[in-house]
Amino acid sequence: MKPAPFDYISPGSFQEVLDSLHQYGSDASLLAGGQSLIAALNFRSMQPKVLIDLNKLPELAYVRKDDGLVRIGAMTRQHTLEKDAIIEGLLPLMFEAVPYVAHLAIRTRGTIGGSLVYADPAAEQPTINLALGAKFKAVSTTGERWIPAESFFLQTNHTALKSDEILTEVAVPVMSASTGWGFEEVARRDGDRVMMGVAATVTLNEDGVCQDARLVYQNGAPTPVLAEQAADLLIGSQANEDLFVEAAEVASQGEIDPLTDVHATAAFRRNLARELTLRTLRTAFERASKREGTPHE
Repeated sequence: MKPAPFDYISPGSFQEVLDSLHQYGSDASLLAGGQSLIAALNFRSMQPKVLIDLNKLPELAYVRKDDGLVRIGAMTRQHTLEKDAIIEGLLPLMFEAVPYVAHLAIRTRGTIGGSLVYADPAAEQPTINLALGAKFKAVSTTGERWIPAESFFLQTNHTALKSDEILTEVAVPVMSASTGWGFEEVARRDGDRVMMGVAATVTLNEDGVCQDARLVYQNGAPTPVLAEQAADLLIGSQANEDLFVEAAEVASQGEIDPLTDVHATAAFRRNLARELTLRTLRTAFERASKREGTPHE
């Protein structure tokens, strides 16, 4: 298929983007990397009247360290993240997970902002950023606001962004030296749509007792799922296989709500979630117990 007719705007400044969004609102779509948008246009699942191209805004592509945060411009390409030394040193969960995003050609064009705003629950970036406790900067002609990842994803392909707002920056807390991480996902082939994925972070004290934990499920519902009940079970305890089994059971049976589709049944996805949780927690606790010193600044 071919897309429905639309007008095309290629602003030369960020202010022009804001003005165009203010003028067209919900009739407009933003073109970043286009790796999801172009397919949606061709299938006519999205039919904007106006397409606003962001690719003349290099100021929205960057990775910076800033007072306990890693700040990532929304137009930063996925491939940049998988090669960046700041991401590797301060956000190792993101560094490990980004190479799972589709294929190299897609990562070379696709952006972190585009992936987050498209809000596909099977995508890696929504899951990673929710696990890392990120927040997102939304800007319009009337000002700016920060939206925590926990409040950003509303439904598949729907976020808390207003029709005249643009996502400009992702701010992610630096992972502490006592925090371990794990990431696992399953697809039929490399680069295929993910059937189920899990991201975990655990922070241990000097005695190996868990002080904080986050478990997030990829494609476990119409949005990424923050499994708070399962994570709460881990706090106050040391690494324990029985505890991991209990957390995996609570999350896979009680906190996610997977769909049945042509790729897998809901029951199969729950089984995947259970097994991936066990693997992820073992890895996260092991890494947390072995990390020494502080991340480089």
